[in-house]
Amino acid sequence: MSKYEVNEMYDAHAEGELHLPSLLTHLGERSLYDAVSQCSRCGYCETVCPTYMLTGREPISARGRNQLVRMTMEGKARGAASESLDTCLLCGACSEACFAKVPTADIVLEGRRAALGPAPRLIPVLLSRLMLDRPGLFGFLLKLGALARRTGLPRLAGKLGFFRMLGLGPLEKAELEAPSMPLTFLSEKLAADPELSAGTDDEPRAWAYFAPCGPNYLFTGVGEATVALLKRFLGRGVFFHNSCCGLLAYNYGDIRHARDFARRNIEKYEALRERLGGVKIVGDCSSCTAFMKTYEQLFTAEPEWRPRAAAFAAAVRDAIEAIPPSAMTHAPKETLAEAGRITYHDSCRACHGQGIRTEPREALKTLAGKRFTELPESDWCCGGAGAYSFTQPEMSDKILRRKTANIASVRADTVAVGATSCLLQINAGLKRDYPSARAVHYTQLVEKLTRPVAELRAPTAGNAALIRPPAK
Repeated sequence: MSKYEVNEMYDAHAEGELHLPSLLTHLGERSLYDAVSQCSRCGYCETVCPTYMLTGREPISARGRNQLVRMTMEGKARGAASESLDTCLLCGACSEACFAKVPTADIVLEGRRAALGPAPRLIPVLLSRLMLDRPGLFGFLLKLGALARRTGLPRLAGKLGFFRMLGLGPLEKAELEAPSMPLTFLSEKLAADPELSAGTDDEPRAWAYFAPCGPNYLFTGVGEATVALLKRFLGRGVFFHNSCCGLLAYNYGDIRHARDFARRNIEKYEALRERLGGVKIVGDCSSCTAFMKTYEQLFTAEPEWRPRAAAFAAAVRDAIEAIPPSAMTHAPKETLAEAGRITYHDSCRACHGQGIRTEPREALKTLAGKRFTELPESDWCCGGAGAYSFTQPEMSDKILRRKTANIASVRADTVAVGATSCLLQINAGLKRDYPSARAVHYTQLVEKLTRPVAELRAPTAGNAALIRPPAK
Protein backbone atom coordinates (compact mmCIF):
# COMPACT_ATOMS: atom_id res chain seq x y z
CA MET A 1 0.00 0.00 0.00
CA SER A 2 1.48 3.38 -0.98
CA LYS A 3 1.64 6.30 1.42
CA TYR A 4 -0.90 8.11 -0.73
CA GLU A 5 -3.37 5.25 -0.42
CA VAL A 6 -2.75 5.22 3.32
CA ASN A 7 -3.54 8.93 3.63
CA GLU A 8 -6.68 8.52 1.52
CA MET A 9 -7.80 5.64 3.71
CA TYR A 10 -7.07 7.60 6.89
CA ASP A 11 -9.26 10.61 6.19
CA ALA A 12 -11.87 9.04 3.92
CA HIS A 13 -14.38 9.49 6.75
CA ALA A 14 -14.38 13.29 6.41
CA GLU A 15 -13.83 16.15 4.05
CA GLY A 16 -10.21 17.16 3.64
CA GLU A 17 -10.92 20.54 5.23
CA LEU A 18 -11.27 18.80 8.58
CA HIS A 19 -7.54 18.00 8.49
CA LEU A 20 -4.29 19.76 7.74
CA PRO A 21 -3.40 18.93 4.12
CA SER A 22 0.28 18.82 5.06
CA LEU A 23 2.59 19.61 7.97
CA LEU A 24 5.39 22.18 7.90
CA THR A 25 8.16 20.21 9.59
CA HIS A 26 11.85 20.74 10.32
CA LEU A 27 12.59 18.62 7.25
CA GLY A 28 10.24 20.55 4.99
CA GLU A 29 6.59 20.24 4.02
CA ARG A 30 5.39 16.68 4.52
CA SER A 31 2.21 14.65 4.38
CA LEU A 32 1.03 13.29 7.71
CA TYR A 33 2.27 9.81 6.85
CA ASP A 34 5.69 11.10 5.80
CA ALA A 35 5.95 13.18 8.97
CA VAL A 36 5.07 10.33 11.31
CA SER A 37 7.39 7.99 9.40
CA GLN A 38 10.35 10.20 10.34
CA CYS A 39 10.13 8.78 13.87
CA SER A 40 12.94 6.20 14.14
CA ARG A 41 11.83 5.06 17.63
CA CYS A 42 15.25 5.99 19.05
CA GLY A 43 13.78 6.89 22.45
CA TYR A 44 15.36 10.30 23.05
CA CYS A 45 11.85 11.74 23.38
CA GLU A 46 11.06 9.44 26.29
CA THR A 47 13.60 11.21 28.50
CA VAL A 48 11.59 14.45 28.29
CA CYS A 49 8.01 13.21 27.90
CA PRO A 50 6.24 13.94 31.23
CA THR A 51 3.53 11.32 30.80
CA TYR A 52 6.07 8.59 30.02
CA MET A 53 8.45 9.61 32.81
CA LEU A 54 5.63 9.43 35.34
CA THR A 55 4.18 6.13 34.17
CA GLY A 56 6.88 4.26 32.22
CA ARG A 57 4.17 3.19 29.74
CA GLU A 58 5.26 3.01 26.11
CA PRO A 59 1.82 3.81 24.58
CA ILE A 60 1.78 7.18 26.29
CA SER A 61 5.28 8.18 25.28
CA ALA A 62 5.94 10.40 22.28
CA ARG A 63 7.33 7.58 20.12
CA GLY A 64 4.48 5.33 21.23
CA ARG A 65 1.95 7.90 20.07
CA ASN A 66 3.70 8.35 16.74
CA GLN A 67 3.76 4.62 16.12
CA LEU A 68 0.11 4.17 17.05
CA VAL A 69 -0.91 6.90 14.60
CA ARG A 70 1.20 5.29 11.89
CA MET A 71 -0.21 1.84 12.63
CA THR A 72 -3.74 3.25 12.57
CA MET A 73 -3.06 4.80 9.17
CA GLU A 74 -1.84 1.42 7.93
CA GLY A 75 -4.92 -0.35 9.29
CA LYS A 76 -3.01 -2.21 11.98
CA ALA A 77 -4.34 -0.58 15.17
CA ARG A 78 -7.82 0.73 14.55
CA GLY A 79 -9.51 1.96 17.72
CA ALA A 80 -6.45 1.30 19.90
CA ALA A 81 -5.00 4.80 20.11
CA SER A 82 -7.60 6.69 22.14
CA GLU A 83 -5.83 6.74 25.53
CA SER A 84 -2.48 7.34 23.90
CA LEU A 85 -3.65 10.43 22.01
CA ASP A 86 -5.93 11.87 24.69
CA THR A 87 -3.21 11.87 27.36
CA CYS A 88 -0.71 13.84 25.27
CA LEU A 89 0.02 17.29 26.74
CA LEU A 90 0.93 18.74 23.31
CA CYS A 91 3.88 20.34 25.13
CA GLY A 92 6.37 19.80 22.30
CA ALA A 93 9.25 18.70 24.54
CA CYS A 94 9.62 15.54 22.47
CA SER A 95 10.04 17.46 19.20
CA GLU A 96 12.74 19.65 20.70
CA ALA A 97 14.67 16.57 21.89
CA CYS A 98 14.21 14.72 18.58
CA PHE A 99 17.02 14.90 16.01
CA ALA A 100 14.47 14.92 13.18
CA LYS A 101 12.16 17.31 15.08
CA VAL A 102 9.18 15.00 14.45
CA PRO A 103 6.08 17.21 15.08
CA THR A 104 4.42 14.84 17.54
CA ALA A 105 1.89 17.41 18.82
CA ASP A 106 0.55 18.06 15.30
CA ILE A 107 0.50 14.33 14.58
CA VAL A 108 -1.45 13.68 17.79
CA LEU A 109 -3.98 16.38 16.89
CA GLU A 110 -4.47 14.89 13.44
CA GLY A 111 -5.07 11.54 15.12
CA ARG A 112 -7.66 13.09 17.43
CA ARG A 113 -9.43 14.75 14.49
CA ALA A 114 -9.55 11.44 12.67
CA ALA A 115 -11.06 9.77 15.73
CA LEU A 116 -13.70 12.50 16.12
CA GLY A 117 -14.58 12.52 12.43
CA PRO A 118 -16.91 15.20 11.10
CA ALA A 119 -18.51 15.78 14.55
CA PRO A 120 -15.91 17.48 16.79
CA ARG A 121 -16.45 18.05 20.51
CA LEU A 122 -19.67 19.92 21.08
CA ILE A 123 -18.70 22.47 23.77
CA PRO A 124 -15.51 23.78 22.05
CA VAL A 125 -17.43 24.04 18.76
CA LEU A 126 -20.23 26.03 20.42
CA LEU A 127 -17.76 28.34 22.16
CA SER A 128 -15.84 28.89 18.93
CA ARG A 129 -19.00 29.60 16.98
CA LEU A 130 -20.17 32.10 19.60
CA MET A 131 -16.84 33.91 19.60
CA LEU A 132 -16.84 33.99 15.81
CA ASP A 133 -20.42 34.98 15.04
CA ARG A 134 -21.79 36.46 18.27
CA PRO A 135 -18.87 37.89 20.28
CA GLY A 136 -21.23 40.33 22.04
CA LEU A 137 -23.46 37.49 23.21
CA PHE A 138 -20.42 35.47 24.26
CA GLY A 139 -19.18 38.35 26.40
CA PHE A 140 -22.64 38.87 27.90
CA LEU A 141 -22.87 35.21 28.89
CA LEU A 142 -19.45 35.37 30.54
CA LYS A 143 -20.46 38.41 32.57
CA LEU A 144 -23.68 36.68 33.51
CA GLY A 145 -21.61 33.76 34.74
CA ALA A 146 -19.36 36.11 36.68
CA LEU A 147 -22.38 37.60 38.44
CA ALA A 148 -23.74 34.13 39.17
CA ARG A 149 -20.43 33.13 40.77
CA ARG A 150 -20.62 36.13 43.07
CA THR A 151 -23.90 34.83 44.49
CA GLY A 152 -22.12 31.68 45.63
CA LEU A 153 -24.71 29.39 44.01
CA PRO A 154 -22.26 27.57 41.68
CA ARG A 155 -20.00 26.74 44.63
CA LEU A 156 -23.00 25.49 46.60
CA ALA A 157 -24.07 23.37 43.62
CA GLY A 158 -20.59 21.86 43.52
CA LYS A 159 -20.64 21.00 47.22
CA LEU A 160 -24.03 19.36 46.80
CA GLY A 161 -22.70 17.23 43.95
CA PHE A 162 -24.95 18.62 41.20
CA PHE A 163 -22.07 19.01 38.71
CA ARG A 164 -20.98 15.39 39.20
CA MET A 165 -24.56 14.12 38.87
CA LEU A 166 -24.88 15.96 35.55
CA GLY A 167 -21.50 14.68 34.32
CA LEU A 168 -20.02 18.19 34.48
CA GLY A 169 -17.04 17.51 36.74
CA PRO A 170 -14.76 19.94 34.83
CA LEU A 171 -17.15 22.80 35.64
CA GLU A 172 -16.86 22.02 39.33
CA LYS A 173 -13.07 22.07 39.04
CA ALA A 174 -13.22 25.40 37.20
CA GLU A 175 -15.48 26.87 39.85
CA LEU A 176 -13.03 25.88 42.59
CA GLU A 177 -9.80 26.97 40.88
CA ALA A 178 -10.58 29.87 38.57
CA PRO A 179 -10.21 33.40 39.97
CA SER A 180 -13.10 35.82 40.00
CA MET A 181 -14.04 36.92 36.51
CA PRO A 182 -14.06 40.66 35.75
CA LEU A 183 -17.19 42.50 34.70
CA THR A 184 -15.15 44.74 32.40
CA PHE A 185 -13.02 42.88 29.86
CA LEU A 186 -9.51 43.92 28.90
CA SER A 187 -10.59 44.71 25.33
CA GLU A 188 -13.14 47.19 26.68
CA LYS A 189 -10.50 48.93 28.79
CA LEU A 190 -7.96 49.14 25.99
CA ALA A 191 -10.51 50.33 23.45
CA ALA A 192 -11.11 53.33 25.72
CA ASP A 193 -7.40 54.23 25.89
CA PRO A 194 -6.76 57.11 23.44
CA GLU A 195 -3.04 56.30 23.36
CA LEU A 196 -3.84 52.92 21.79
CA SER A 197 -6.07 54.24 19.03
CA ALA A 198 -4.67 54.74 15.53
CA GLY A 199 -7.35 57.37 14.84
CA THR A 200 -6.42 59.48 11.83
CA ASP A 201 -2.74 59.37 12.74
CA ASP A 202 -0.93 57.20 10.20
CA GLU A 203 2.53 57.50 11.74
CA PRO A 204 4.41 54.17 12.07
CA ARG A 205 3.90 52.31 15.33
CA ALA A 206 6.25 49.81 16.93
CA TRP A 207 3.66 47.35 18.14
CA ALA A 208 0.04 46.26 18.16
CA TYR A 209 -1.17 44.52 21.32
CA PHE A 210 -3.07 41.27 20.69
CA ALA A 211 -5.33 40.36 23.64
CA PRO A 212 -5.48 36.56 24.06
CA CYS A 213 -8.66 35.15 25.59
CA GLY A 214 -7.05 34.48 28.99
CA PRO A 215 -5.95 38.08 29.63
CA ASN A 216 -9.03 39.46 27.90
CA TYR A 217 -11.69 37.56 29.80
CA LEU A 218 -9.99 36.49 33.03
CA PHE A 219 -6.58 38.01 33.83
CA THR A 220 -7.10 41.61 32.75
CA GLY A 221 -4.19 42.76 34.94
CA VAL A 222 -1.82 40.73 32.75
CA GLY A 223 -2.81 42.65 29.63
CA GLU A 224 -2.66 46.00 31.41
CA ALA A 225 0.86 45.22 32.63
CA THR A 226 1.94 44.12 29.15
CA VAL A 227 0.65 47.31 27.55
CA ALA A 228 2.34 49.42 30.23
CA LEU A 229 5.65 47.64 29.52
CA LEU A 230 5.31 48.07 25.77
CA LYS A 231 4.63 51.78 26.17
CA ARG A 232 7.54 52.14 28.58
CA PHE A 233 10.17 50.35 26.50
CA LEU A 234 8.98 50.28 22.87
CA GLY A 235 7.17 53.58 22.45
CA ARG A 236 3.84 54.18 20.71
CA GLY A 237 1.54 51.31 19.82
CA VAL A 238 -2.06 50.39 19.12
CA PHE A 239 -4.63 47.89 20.32
CA PHE A 240 -5.19 45.19 17.71
CA HIS A 241 -8.95 44.75 18.37
CA ASN A 242 -8.44 41.07 17.62
CA SER A 243 -10.61 38.01 17.48
CA CYS A 244 -9.62 34.82 19.35
CA CYS A 245 -6.43 33.37 17.83
CA GLY A 246 -8.27 30.10 17.10
CA LEU A 247 -6.25 27.80 19.36
CA LEU A 248 -9.31 26.47 21.19
CA ALA A 249 -10.88 25.41 17.92
CA TYR A 250 -7.59 24.01 16.63
CA ASN A 251 -6.98 21.83 19.68
CA TYR A 252 -10.49 20.81 20.69
CA GLY A 253 -13.05 21.90 18.13
CA ASP A 254 -13.27 22.23 14.39
CA ILE A 255 -10.19 23.20 12.39
CA ARG A 256 -12.43 25.14 10.03
CA HIS A 257 -13.22 27.54 12.88
CA ALA A 258 -9.50 27.93 13.55
CA ARG A 259 -9.03 29.02 9.94
CA ASP A 260 -11.92 31.48 10.23
CA PHE A 261 -10.35 33.09 13.29
CA ALA A 262 -6.98 33.22 11.53
CA ARG A 263 -8.44 34.90 8.45
CA ARG A 264 -10.06 37.63 10.54
CA ASN A 265 -6.84 38.38 12.38
CA ILE A 266 -4.79 38.33 9.19
CA GLU A 267 -7.13 40.82 7.54
CA LYS A 268 -6.91 43.15 10.54
CA TYR A 269 -3.12 42.92 10.50
CA GLU A 270 -2.99 43.74 6.80
CA ALA A 271 -5.16 46.82 7.35
CA LEU A 272 -2.89 47.98 10.19
CA ARG A 273 0.26 47.33 8.19
CA GLU A 274 -1.12 49.34 5.29
CA ARG A 275 -1.65 52.35 7.56
CA LEU A 276 1.08 52.08 10.18
CA GLY A 277 3.96 50.23 8.55
CA GLY A 278 5.71 47.06 9.74
CA VAL A 279 4.01 46.87 13.11
CA LYS A 280 4.77 43.84 15.33
CA ILE A 281 1.91 41.89 16.90
CA VAL A 282 2.59 41.28 20.59
CA GLY A 283 0.57 38.80 22.67
CA ASP A 284 1.04 37.78 26.30
CA CYS A 285 -0.03 34.13 26.35
CA SER A 286 2.72 31.90 25.00
CA SER A 287 0.25 29.23 23.87
CA CYS A 288 -1.56 31.74 21.66
CA THR A 289 1.53 33.43 20.24
CA ALA A 290 3.10 30.05 19.44
CA PHE A 291 -0.04 29.05 17.57
CA MET A 292 -0.21 32.31 15.63
CA LYS A 293 3.39 31.80 14.54
CA THR A 294 2.18 28.60 12.80
CA TYR A 295 -0.76 30.17 10.92
CA GLU A 296 0.83 29.28 7.57
CA GLN A 297 0.30 25.59 8.31
CA LEU A 298 -3.46 26.14 8.34
CA PHE A 299 -3.40 27.28 4.71
CA THR A 300 -0.93 25.03 2.89
CA ALA A 301 -3.66 24.12 0.37
CA GLU A 302 -4.86 27.72 -0.13
CA PRO A 303 -2.46 29.66 -2.41
CA GLU A 304 -4.23 32.96 -1.78
CA TRP A 305 -4.05 32.78 2.00
CA ARG A 306 -0.78 30.95 2.58
CA PRO A 307 1.61 33.89 1.95
CA ARG A 308 -0.67 36.23 3.87
CA ALA A 309 -0.65 33.83 6.84
CA ALA A 310 3.14 33.53 6.63
CA ALA A 311 3.50 37.33 6.70
CA PHE A 312 1.22 37.54 9.73
CA ALA A 313 3.13 34.79 11.54
CA ALA A 314 6.44 36.54 10.90
CA ALA A 315 5.13 39.66 12.64
CA VAL A 316 4.05 37.88 15.85
CA ARG A 317 6.08 38.33 19.03
CA ASP A 318 5.60 36.83 22.48
CA ALA A 319 5.58 39.47 25.20
CA ILE A 320 8.38 37.64 27.01
CA GLU A 321 10.67 38.16 24.01
CA ALA A 322 9.41 41.57 22.90
CA ILE A 323 11.00 43.66 25.67
CA PRO A 324 14.81 43.60 25.31
CA PRO A 325 16.60 42.61 28.54
CA SER A 326 19.33 45.13 27.67
CA ALA A 327 16.84 47.94 28.33
CA MET A 328 16.46 46.95 32.00
CA THR A 329 18.43 47.77 35.12
CA HIS A 330 18.47 46.38 38.66
CA ALA A 331 15.07 46.76 40.32
CA PRO A 332 14.52 48.94 43.41
CA LYS A 333 15.28 47.19 46.70
CA GLU A 334 11.83 47.74 48.15
CA THR A 335 10.15 46.08 45.14
CA LEU A 336 12.56 43.15 45.24
CA ALA A 337 11.87 42.71 48.95
CA GLU A 338 8.19 42.28 48.16
CA ALA A 339 8.91 39.74 45.44
CA GLY A 340 11.22 37.64 47.61
CA ARG A 341 13.08 34.81 45.91
CA ILE A 342 12.15 34.73 42.21
CA THR A 343 12.20 31.78 39.83
CA TYR A 344 10.98 31.19 36.28
CA HIS A 345 8.80 28.43 34.84
CA ASP A 346 9.19 27.88 31.09
CA SER A 347 5.72 27.70 29.58
CA CYS A 348 5.82 24.83 27.10
CA ARG A 349 4.79 26.82 24.07
CA ALA A 350 7.40 29.46 24.88
CA CYS A 351 10.44 27.20 25.22
CA HIS A 352 9.50 24.21 23.08
CA GLY A 353 7.14 25.93 20.67
CA GLN A 354 9.04 29.19 20.11
CA GLY A 355 12.54 28.53 21.40
CA ILE A 356 12.29 31.39 23.92
CA ARG A 357 14.56 30.64 26.86
CA THR A 358 17.30 33.24 27.24
CA GLU A 359 15.34 36.53 27.08
CA PRO A 360 13.21 36.11 30.24
CA ARG A 361 16.14 34.74 32.22
CA GLU A 362 18.46 37.56 31.22
CA ALA A 363 15.79 40.09 32.15
CA LEU A 364 15.05 38.54 35.54
CA LYS A 365 18.74 38.14 36.37
CA THR A 366 19.32 41.80 35.53
CA LEU A 367 16.32 42.94 37.55
CA ALA A 368 16.60 40.61 40.54
CA GLY A 369 20.29 39.74 40.75
CA LYS A 370 20.92 37.14 43.45
CA ARG A 371 17.22 36.96 44.24
CA PHE A 372 16.70 35.03 41.01
CA THR A 373 17.19 31.27 41.16
CA GLU A 374 16.82 28.61 38.47
CA LEU A 375 13.94 26.17 38.81
CA PRO A 376 14.75 22.45 38.47
CA GLU A 377 12.95 20.97 35.46
CA SER A 378 11.79 24.47 34.58
CA ASP A 379 10.83 23.39 31.06
CA TRP A 380 8.66 20.49 32.22
CA CYS A 381 4.95 21.03 31.66
CA CYS A 382 2.97 22.01 34.75
CA GLY A 383 -0.02 19.90 33.64
CA GLY A 384 -2.25 22.85 32.71
CA ALA A 385 -1.89 22.53 28.94
CA GLY A 386 -5.06 24.39 28.02
CA ALA A 387 -7.97 22.22 29.11
CA TYR A 388 -5.80 19.20 30.00
CA SER A 389 -6.28 19.65 33.74
CA PHE A 390 -10.03 19.25 33.16
CA THR A 391 -9.94 16.42 30.59
CA GLN A 392 -7.17 14.40 32.28
CA PRO A 393 -7.34 15.42 35.97
CA GLU A 394 -5.40 12.47 37.42
CA MET A 395 -2.42 12.75 35.09
CA SER A 396 -2.49 16.53 35.33
CA ASP A 397 -2.34 16.38 39.13
CA LYS A 398 0.68 14.06 39.10
CA ILE A 399 2.53 16.43 36.78
CA LEU A 400 1.52 19.44 38.88
CA ARG A 401 2.76 17.87 42.13
CA ARG A 402 6.19 17.38 40.54
CA LYS A 403 6.20 21.06 39.54
CA THR A 404 5.21 22.36 42.98
CA ALA A 405 7.82 20.09 44.62
CA ASN A 406 10.49 21.68 42.43
CA ILE A 407 9.27 25.16 43.34
CA ALA A 408 9.43 24.26 47.03
CA SER A 409 12.93 22.82 46.59
CA VAL A 410 14.32 26.29 45.73
CA ARG A 411 12.15 28.01 48.36
CA ALA A 412 10.71 30.38 45.76
CA ASP A 413 8.29 33.13 46.73
CA THR A 414 7.41 34.32 43.21
CA VAL A 415 7.17 32.10 40.12
CA ALA A 416 7.09 33.96 36.81
CA VAL A 417 5.16 32.26 33.97
CA GLY A 418 4.29 33.23 30.41
CA ALA A 419 0.95 31.49 29.73
CA THR A 420 -2.40 31.93 31.43
CA SER A 421 -3.08 28.19 31.70
CA CYS A 422 0.21 27.91 33.64
CA LEU A 423 -0.92 30.77 35.85
CA LEU A 424 -4.15 28.95 36.73
CA GLN A 425 -2.56 25.54 37.16
CA ILE A 426 0.51 26.45 39.19
CA ASN A 427 -1.38 28.75 41.54
CA ALA A 428 -3.91 25.98 42.18
CA GLY A 429 -1.06 23.61 43.05
CA LEU A 430 0.80 26.14 45.20
CA LYS A 431 -2.34 26.96 47.16
CA ARG A 432 -2.54 23.30 48.11
CA ASP A 433 1.12 22.24 48.32
CA TYR A 434 3.25 25.32 49.00
CA PRO A 435 1.11 28.34 49.93
CA SER A 436 4.02 30.66 50.73
CA ALA A 437 4.71 31.02 46.97
CA ARG A 438 2.64 32.54 44.21
CA ALA A 439 2.75 32.39 40.41
CA VAL A 440 2.49 35.67 38.51
CA HIS A 441 2.63 36.43 34.82
CA TYR A 442 6.08 37.46 33.59
CA THR A 443 4.87 40.85 32.32
CA GLN A 444 3.15 41.67 35.61
CA LEU A 445 6.34 40.92 37.52
CA VAL A 446 8.60 42.81 35.12
CA GLU A 447 6.22 45.79 34.98
CA LYS A 448 6.35 46.05 38.77
CA LEU A 449 10.14 45.61 38.90
CA THR A 450 10.77 48.24 36.21
CA ARG A 451 8.26 50.80 37.44
CA PRO A 452 9.88 54.11 38.43
CA VAL A 453 10.27 54.42 42.20
CA ALA A 454 7.98 57.45 42.27
CA GLU A 455 5.14 55.33 40.91
CA LEU A 456 5.54 52.39 43.25
CA ARG A 457 3.14 53.88 45.77
CA ALA A 458 0.49 54.24 43.06
CA PRO A 459 0.18 50.77 41.46
CA THR A 460 -1.52 50.40 38.10
CA ALA A 461 -4.99 48.86 37.88
CA GLY A 462 -4.93 45.12 38.36
CA ASN A 463 -1.48 45.13 39.96
CA ALA A 464 -2.08 46.62 43.41
CA ALA A 465 -1.96 43.20 45.10
CA LEU A 466 0.29 41.56 42.54
CA ILE A 467 3.24 40.73 44.75
CA ARG A 468 2.90 40.07 48.42
CA PRO A 469 5.67 39.94 50.99
CA PRO A 470 7.11 36.43 51.39
CA ALA A 471 5.81 34.46 54.34
CA LYS A 472 7.88 34.76 57.48
